[in-house]
Amino acid sequence: MTPARPLRPKRSAIGLLDLIYHTTVREVRKSHSNALIGLLLSVLQSIIYIAAFYAMFTLVGVRGSGIAGADFLLYLMSGIFLFLTHTKAMTAVIASEGPTSPIMQHAPLNTIVTIAAAALGALYMQMLSLVLVLFLYHALITPIVIDDPFGAMGMFLLAWFSGAAIGMVFLALKPWLPDIVKLGSSTYARANMVASGKMFVANALPALWLGLFSWNPLFHAIDQCRGYLFLNYTPRNTDVGYPMWLSLALLMIGLMGEFYTRRHTSLSWGAKR
Repeated sequence: MTPARPLRPKRSAIGLLDLIYHTTVREVRKSHSNALIGLLLSVLQSIIYIAAFYAMFTLVGVRGSGIAGADFLLYLMSGIFLFLTHTKAMTAVIASEGPTSPIMQHAPLNTIVTIAAAALGALYMQMLSLVLVLFLYHALITPIVIDDPFGAMGMFLLAWFSGAAIGMVFLALKPWLPDIVKLGSSTYARANMVASGKMFVANALPALWLGLFSWNPLFHAIDQCRGYLFLNYTPRNTDVGYPMWLSLALLMIGLMGEFYTRRHTSLSWGAKR
C-alpha cells in the first residue's frame, strides 16, 4: 500500500478555504432551510430596530442627529447595523460547533473551520441585509450620499471583527463556565444597547461621560463610521486603532484558550452546552 503523500501548502490552503466556504453555506442555511426567507427575516429584524428607534426618538422629541445636515434615518442605520453585526458575530461564534459535536467526526473538519464559518455566515447575512435596506431607502425614500463609502465599510467590518473576537473569548470559557458565559454574553449584548453609542455621537459627550463608553470597541467603530458617512462630522474622541488592537489581542487570547480547551475536551461537556 502506497503511503499518502502530504499535501503541498498551496493545495492545503485551497482545501481549507473550500472547507470553510461549504461550512459557511451550511451555517447560513441553519437559520432557515430557505435562504431567501432567512435573508428576509434578517432584513425585517433590521427594519424593526430602525422603526423602533425612530419612533422612540420621535416620541421624546429628539429628531436631530447631532450632526449638521445629516440624514436622520441614515444616522440611525449606521448605529443599528453595526450594533447588530457586532452582536450577531459574537453570538454566532459562541454557538459554533465545538470539539464534542458529532459533525467533528468528519476528518477534515476542525473547530477553527466551524468558528470561521459561523463568523462569516453572520457577516454574510448582515452584509446582504445592509445592502438591501440601503437600496430600498435610496430607491423609495431619498437618495443616499456617503462621504467615504470604503471607510464606512471598513468600520462595518471592524464592528464584525471585534464581535467575533469577543465571541472567541466567551467560546474558550464556555465548556468551563457555561452559566457564567451565558450570563456574561447576554449582559454584554444588552449593555451595548446603550454602551455602543448608537443613539448619540462621541463629540457631544462631556469628558466625564466619555470614560463610561470609551472602553467599548463598538463605540469607537460606530463613531468613526459616522465620520466616514457624513461630511460635517469629524470624530475627535474615538479612534480606529483601539478597537483594532483590542480585537486582535482578544482574538489571540480566545484562540489560545480554545486550543487549550480542545486538548482537554470531554464528551461529557456536551451536556453543558
